[in-house]
Amino acid sequence: MTPRTLPVIEISGTALECGRQYGAAVRTQLHAALGYYEEAFGQSAGLTWDLVTARAARWLDPVRDYAPELLEEMRGIAEGAGVDLLDVLALNARGEVIYDRSFKDMAAEDEPAEGCTSFAAFGEASGDGHVWAGQNWDWRAGVGDTVVMLRIVQPPRPTLIMQVEAGQIGRQGANSAGIALNANGLGGRFDDRVGLPQTVVRRAVLDTHTITDALDVLCRTRAHIASNALLTCREGFAVDLETTPAGIGWMYPTDDLLVHGNHYQAGLPAALAADYRPMSSDSLVRVPRAERGLRALRDATGPDESRKVIQEAMSDHLGHPESLCTHPDPRRPAVKHWATLVSSCVDLTTGDYHVTAGTPCDRDYQHLPWNLYDGPYGDAG
Repeated sequence: MTPRTLPVIEISGTALECGRQYGAAVRTQLHAALGYYEEAFGQSAGLTWDLVTARAARWLDPVRDYAPELLEEMRGIAEGAGVDLLDVLALNARGEVIYDRSFKDMAAEDEPAEGCTSFAAFGEASGDGHVWAGQNWDWRAGVGDTVVMLRIVQPPRPTLIMQVEAGQIGRQGANSAGIALNANGLGGRFDDRVGLPQTVVRRAVLDTHTITDALDVLCRTRAHIASNALLTCREGFAVDLETTPAGIGWMYPTDDLLVHGNHYQAGLPAALAADYRPMSSDSLVRVPRAERGLRALRDATGPDESRKVIQEAMSDHLGHPESLCTHPDPRRPAVKHWATLVSSCVDLTTGDYHVTAGTPCDRDYQHLPWNLYDGPYGDAG
């Protein structure tokens, strides 16, 4: 197994203070991310980075109106890393820039949104009686070295643990209220109205104390692009929401196991019905393979065995390289190589958080130094 681990960063204080600490801690990774995306956007659409940030500016007002503290956090990140606020906003809206209908020069058909395979297992599906949540996060291999584990202590809101690209304020993770959010891109183009970036929506979800408040965020906000959200809570409940600018579909676990990929599983939005094609055709393989592997969890006798089962399930290579455990495809140019950047495995019963720094087939899970329920703001029940 490869010993590489993900950097762990802890920040606390006001939004601006958190941002400054965060930006200073990831300065090197954030500059590397900017360099990668400048190359990637240039190759995909011939856009200079100045044009990308100019387009990202359209999300300034929506973010300020919805969550001014998150814009302040971005401002702090920019100050701490020595970059412009619009650089940080562009990193937080990189998927929105790719999929925006008004940017006709973007080759969105060749630029699938974030790929992932997410899961929740509890009750009948969990032999050890614990509540498990996690995912394989598949994205551009070129930003793999920019991924960090971030812990945010932000009273009175819950304490968060997230895996993010350096400079992003939200992605997937879990909080001290025992709520996990795992997310998957869905694809599809909708109307031209401006909605919120996914990083803002996901952070708002993880800032909540109850599963019903988390659902309210997803149901009441209008995101700019389609994305799937799998919510799991430590009480033994999970629900999946396919959120789009045109509406929301939802689904519940079957026998206490729920797996979601990058195609619409709850129902196809009417706005896409005429000519829909799955954004990532390999999702049609990944989902049933993950379900098959994770069914073995019901025979696990303890958390250590459960993690082994999860790692084996999420290491599946049917269809390699674009398999459940995704590896770079040598047929593509290097700037378009995809890989599983992180495989995460969260025990919401105990608060233990495990991740791999890359593909799970050849790396051990890294046990993070923080427990979800540690500290004065942990909501241990």
